Formats: sequence, structure tokens, C-alpha cells
Amino acid sequence: MFYYFLIFDFGRTELEGTKHTSHLFMKATAKAHPNIALVKYWGKRDQKLNLPAVGSISVTLNELHTISSVHFREGLQNDILILNGEEAKPDQTQRVSRFLDLIRPRAALSAKAEVRSKNNFPTGAGLASSASAFASLALAGSQAAGLQIPTSALSELARLGSGSAARSIFGGFVEMKVGERADGSDAVAVPLADENHWDLKILIAITSEEEKEIGSTTGMNHTARTSPYYGQWVFSSQADLENMRRAIFLRNFTELGQITELSCLKMHAVAMSANPGLIYWNSTTVEAIHTIRKLRNREIPVYFTIDAGPQIKALCPAPYSEEVHDALQKIPGVLRIIKTSLGPAATLTEEMV
Repeated sequence: MFYYFLIFDFGRTELEGTKHTSHLFMKATAKAHPNIALVKYWGKRDQKLNLPAVGSISVTLNELHTISSVHFREGLQNDILILNGEEAKPDQTQRVSRFLDLIRPRAALSAKAEVRSKNNFPTGAGLASSASAFASLALAGSQAAGLQIPTSALSELARLGSGSAARSIFGGFVEMKVGERADGSDAVAVPLADENHWDLKILIAITSEEEKEIGSTTGMNHTARTSPYYGQWVFSSQADLENMRRAIFLRNFTELGQITELSCLKMHAVAMSANPGLIYWNSTTVEAIHTIRKLRNREIPVYFTIDAGPQIKALCPAPYSEEVHDALQKIPGVLRIIKTSLGPAATLTEEMV
């Protein structure tokens, strides 16, 4: 099913008008999938509200997920975060507490929460773990608090935790609107096409399991402050968005791939032009870029994208995925490869964390 040029009339922020029930639930668990941006988001127009400086278009990933459980209960002095089975670092817990503080007043709720969150993929390593984390937290947290939130407002809430999390509320191809309103109520994600629209595969070549030294938010803020090319990056994104919508609608893989690589390289170029420059790649990342281009020279339709990290993602039509997999697997330094199709929207679940 295709949702082309879907338009929302948001009016005032929907979060302000969110309805809530009595606190019957108090606990809920949600599952969300990370996404990778084909047209990249890099930079904010408002730090506090996490408003993007540019729009973006992404695909949600089926095989990767975060499951988060939020349990509001009396007697807790502070929020607790258990991440991947271990007590989280203080800064991670504080970030989750700040996010829950957005939910509590809307539900007239004062109780602290025990949050358990688990990824089935490396955390903080350039695989958009914050996107799936805060999308799942937005859904689980609001449900646990008894709030009834429409999906557009849920996307707005998730954005306040992580900019890319707004996109992980939806499945398939998703566009994040840059918005114009000062309160951020129109800076939300909207679905363009669901996960069944196009049979594509994404192969993620893991080149490092370690957390990156410079997080995305820190990196994009530094880039905006110090890169002489940042203004041109913002200006050029609009054409990429328009062209990508067309490529998705027409299922034009060549156009989709070319725009994807262009946006990726522009994002990393502007990050490298910061002072000091930001380099998220390692030597294996570069070798994988050359491998993918060599495959294209052999008329194998495959293109790459890279987020703020060393992992490289190859996109191709499903029939070519094994050949692409084999070529990437031969690269020294590729630790493993995750192959995935397009994934669904965030959903409530009874799976254990």
C-alpha cells in the first residue's frame, strides 16, 4: 500500500491535547525497529525540541529491533534503566528519565519507572539504536501511563528523545518533515509506503562492535557550528527529498540508489569539514565502499549508505542479495553481516525483555 504526499493538519501540538485514562496499565512493553536514512538528517534547527534542520527519508529494518518495558510503580526513588541485561550508565539513565518526564505530567503521574530495554544488535555503534530505543519507549511509556496518543503525536514524542526515533514509529519508507512551527508540532514523521511496497534487501556489514566515540547529536551540533559548508548541506537537501519520493513511488532503484549515495557522502563530507573534522569510518568501511562500486561495474544493482558510525549498509533488490552478501563477507575486517528486509511499525508486544 502506498501513501504518497500524505498531508496532516496538526494544528496545535497534539501532545498537549493527549487524553489519558486512569492508571490501569502502569506497565507496557513495545517493540520498535531502527531505521536507516536514505536521505540523511544531520543538524538541528532547535536543540531543546530536537527539531531537524533538514527533512529525511528512511527505511525501517525488519531483522533489528529494540524491546522496551516501562513499569511505573510507587516506592521507587529514581527511575531505573536496565539496558541489555545490565544496569545502564548514569548518563543513559538520565536521558531516559528526562524522556519519561515528558510523559508523566501529561498523565498526571508522579511515579518513577523501572525501564528494561534490550537490542538484538550493537548499541551506539552507528546502527540507529537510539531510534528504535526511543520509539519503543514512547509507545511503551505512554501506554504504561494510560495515555491515548495518535500516531502523529507519538512520532512527535519519540522525536523529543531522538530525532531519528520519530521515523521508527512507522514501517517501510518514512519521511521526517522538517516542519516550520516553533513548537515542533509539524516536525513529525509520515509514512510514504509500507514494508510490502518494494522487495528490497539491506545488508549491514558490521565493521566494529564498539560504541562510537562521538555520538550523533554531539557530531551534528559540532558540524553546524564549525563547518563552512553546513549551509549548503541544508540548502541541497530539498531536491534530494523530492527526487527520493519520486524514486520510491516509481520503484526506480537506480534513482533511489544514486540519491542515497549522494546524500550519504554529502553528510560525511560536511562532518569531515567541521573543525576538527569528524571521521566515523574505518578502513573496512572504505574497502566496502570500493567493493560495492566494483559490483555495480559488473552490473549488479547495489548502493551503499553509512550513518554516523563505521557500519556500511548495502541496498539491493532481493534477487541480488546473496551475491552482495558473499562479496562483503570476503572483505577483511567485516565481522558479520546482517541481512534484512523492510520492517514494520512500532507495536505493543508481550515479548520478554
